[in-house]
Amino acid sequence: MIKSTNKHFEILDGLRGVAAIIVVLFHILEAFALGNRPDQIINHGYLAVDFFFVLSGFVIGYAYDNRWDKMTLTEFFKRRIIRLQPMVIIGSIIGAVTLYAQASPELFPLINDAPIWKVLVVMVIGFTMIPVGQSMDVRGWQEMYPLNGPGWTLFFEYIAYTVYAFILRKLPNIILIILAVIAGALLMHYAVTGERGDMAGGWALNETELKIGFIRLTYPFLSGLLLSRLMKPTHIKNAFLWCSLIMTVVLSVPRIGGEQIWMNGLYEGLVILIIFPLIVYIGANGEIKSNKTKKVAKFLGDISYPIYITHYPLIYLYTAWVFDEVLKGKASYEMAFVYGALTFILSILIAWVAVKFYDEPLRKWWSSKWLKRS
Repeated sequence: MIKSTNKHFEILDGLRGVAAIIVVLFHILEAFALGNRPDQIINHGYLAVDFFFVLSGFVIGYAYDNRWDKMTLTEFFKRRIIRLQPMVIIGSIIGAVTLYAQASPELFPLINDAPIWKVLVVMVIGFTMIPVGQSMDVRGWQEMYPLNGPGWTLFFEYIAYTVYAFILRKLPNIILIILAVIAGALLMHYAVTGERGDMAGGWALNETELKIGFIRLTYPFLSGLLLSRLMKPTHIKNAFLWCSLIMTVVLSVPRIGGEQIWMNGLYEGLVILIIFPLIVYIGANGEIKSNKTKKVAKFLGDISYPIYITHYPLIYLYTAWVFDEVLKGKASYEMAFVYGALTFILSILIAWVAVKFYDEPLRKWWSSKWLKRS
């Protein structure tokens, strides 16, 4: 099969894992905020999605820009499907299996009335990454993937891959720079003037959420793609440590500005425009010398995508329990901490088991059947 001789960025793999772990912690703690963003701990954890988009643009550009003389469009999309779809399927199955256990009439008003046939149809549709509208909602949160909410980011990833394969890969850098400047300006405009004062959103199949999703996708992906083309290799010491610290800090900063919501939007816009590409640049130019750190980065990289795409059904369960028991005084916050820790550990365990005993073997088998040999 066609293989890339490009460098493997083990630090970027590890950073993807760091961001994914922060997302899981963000979602666990989000159960106590219930949409009241100023109260959210690890307040800007949702911005990890924007980092993923930057990283995706960089990795796609670096891995594929120099291979189109040997690779067809079909081959490219096969590779993307092989990489992403196995875990998409597992995430959808876990979401379906646990759905009725997530039942909380106040929090998820549609679950108890959702017939099994409808849940199964939504699950199978979820296998394909085709989003569903409100008529197929089985939860009541208007998610385009109601069994596994984070699937919305994969929806936009596939859009980015398609635009890259048909258009962006052919464009000269100057055109990409112009497009990135325009996209960055639109992002900052929304961040500062938007009614929410933040960049959260993109998960529903309606005009407002789709607009947010495309705004969040376009600049980050273009900036990552440009970085893969324009980056001048250098060597940065302790890159993994510094990038992990920066990532943790910027995603954990409390909400900024109080009622002056534009200040929080400005912060988030600057993080996406400047900090995330900088993290990718530093990570791409670093090197891990310690064997122990290499193992940590590899482990984080291995579970990064699996934990992201499989953890949320557990979050639904935990959030429903917190809402019905803890916030109504039936259970203690000490018990919530214990259950939250168990949710975190179980999320990691499911991801590791899935990647080692399902994802990697299936991708290897699909690759042997689907991809060209050279």
